[in-house]
Amino acid sequence: MSNAIKKLAGETVIYGVTTIVGRFVNWLLVPLYSAVFLPEEYGVVTNLMSYTAIFMVVLTYGTETGFFRFCSSDNKNDVFSTLITSLSATTAVFLLLIFSFLSPISDFLDIPTHKEYLILLSITIAIDVITSIPFALLRQENRPMKFGIIKLTNIAVNIGSNLFFLILCPYLLNKGINLPFYNPDGGIVYVFVSYLIAASVTFLMMLPYVLKFQFHFSYYLLRKILKYSFPILIVSIAGMINLNIDKIIMPKLLSENMSIDKALSMTGIYGANYKLALIMYIFTQGFRFAFEPFFFSYSKNEDSKEVYKKVFLYFTGFGLIIFLGCMCWIDVLQHFLRRPEYNVGAIIVPWVLMANLFQGMYYSLSLWYKLTDKTYYGAYMALIGCMVTISINFIFMPLLGYIASAYAVFACFLIMCILSLILGKKHYKINYNISKILFYFILAVSLYFISRYIKFDSNWTTSVARTPLVIIFAAIFIFNEMKFVFTKKFLNTMLRKK
Repeated sequence: MSNAIKKLAGETVIYGVTTIVGRFVNWLLVPLYSAVFLPEEYGVVTNLMSYTAIFMVVLTYGTETGFFRFCSSDNKNDVFSTLITSLSATTAVFLLLIFSFLSPISDFLDIPTHKEYLILLSITIAIDVITSIPFALLRQENRPMKFGIIKLTNIAVNIGSNLFFLILCPYLLNKGINLPFYNPDGGIVYVFVSYLIAASVTFLMMLPYVLKFQFHFSYYLLRKILKYSFPILIVSIAGMINLNIDKIIMPKLLSENMSIDKALSMTGIYGANYKLALIMYIFTQGFRFAFEPFFFSYSKNEDSKEVYKKVFLYFTGFGLIIFLGCMCWIDVLQHFLRRPEYNVGAIIVPWVLMANLFQGMYYSLSLWYKLTDKTYYGAYMALIGCMVTISINFIFMPLLGYIASAYAVFACFLIMCILSLILGKKHYKINYNISKILFYFILAVSLYFISRYIKFDSNWTTSVARTPLVIIFAAIFIFNEMKFVFTKKFLNTMLRKK
C-alpha cells in the first residue's frame, strides 16, 4: 500500500510541479494584464476565456475518461484512432457553425466590433480539442515528464508571445522601429493571438504521437465509449459551468444596475482576484491528473479501499495547509495586481480557495461511480451543483455583487462533496476518516480567523507574523498522520544497524 501511495505521490508531484511551474509563470500574466489593461478590458478577457473553458469540455465530450476506461479492455490503437477521428469531425462542424454565424455570436458576446477575438479563440479551441487525446495517451502510459515538458512549452510560448506583443513591440515602436505586423491599438487581441501561437506549437509537438498510430475508425467502439462517457460529459459541462458561469453572466446581470463598462470592470476585478487562488487550483489539478489513471489501475488490489481512504485524508490535509498559507500571505499576494482598483476584490479569495479544495476532494470521492460504471450518478450530482451555482448567482449577484459568485462556487462543491460521500457509502463503501477531516477543517478555519487579528503597518511583516500559524497546523497534521511512516523508517534503520 505504501508503495502505491508513494507512486501516486510521485506522479502527483511531477504533474503538480509541471502544472505549478506552468501555471505560476502563466499567473505572472495577471500583473502584466492588470498593469496594461483597464479592469473593463480585463473583464472582456475573463468573460471570453470562460466561454472557451466550457466549449473545450463540450467538444471533447468526456472522451478522456472514456479513453482511460477502454484502453484497458480494447485495442489502444483502435480506441485512440477512433476518438481522434470523431473529435476532428465534430470540431470541424464547430468551426463551420462559428464562421457561419460570426456576427450574431459576436453581438451576443458584446464584441460586435471585434469579431477577430472570436475567430482567434475558435481556432485555438479546435487545436486544443484535437490534442486532448494525445495528452490523455501520455497520462495513460504513465509518461508525466513528457506530458509536463509539452505543457510547459505551451506556457512558455504563450508567455513569450504576450511579452513580445504587449511590452517589446510598444517599446520598439517608441524607439522608431517600424513593425508592419503590429497594430499599436490592438490591445487585448494580442492575448488571443498568443493563445493561438502556443496551441499551434503544442499541436506540432504532439503530431509524432498522433502519426505513430494506424488509423482505424470503429463506429461500434465509439458507441461504447460515448455511452460510458456521456454522463462524464454532463459532469464536465456542469463542472465548467460551476467554475465559469459567474464570469459569463456577471456582465449581463450587473449591467442591469450599471453601465456595461462598469459591469465588465467588476468582472475584471473578480477574475483577477480569482487568480489569487490559483495555487489551490494547481494542487487539485496536479492531483487529478495523477489520481484518475491511478485509481483505475489500482482498483483490483486487495488494499485499494484503504489506499483511497488515506489518499483522501492526505489530500485534504495538505490542501488545508495551502489554504492557510495563502490567507496568511494574502496581503503580499495582492501586490501581483498592479492597479489599486483591483484590490477591493480580495474578499472573494478565501471562498474560492475553499471551493477549489472541495473540488479536489470531490475528485477523490468520485472514484466510486467511475469504478462501478454508474457514471450517471456523477451527472446527477454535477447537475445539482450546477443548479446551486446558477440559483445563487441569479438571486444574489444583483443584490451583493461579485461576492455572491464566490459564495456560489463554494456552496456548489461543498454540496457535491457531501452528496458523493453519502452515495459512495451505498455503492462502493470506503470508511473515510470523516471525524479527522472535520477536526482538521475546524483547526484550519480557527487559525485563519486568528490570523485576521494579526496586523502590522507592513504587509510583509504581517505575513511573516502570521506564518507560525501555518507551521502549527502543518506540524499537527504531519505528526498525526505521518508519524507511523517516520517510526517505521526509524525502526528499519535501527534493525539494519544491528
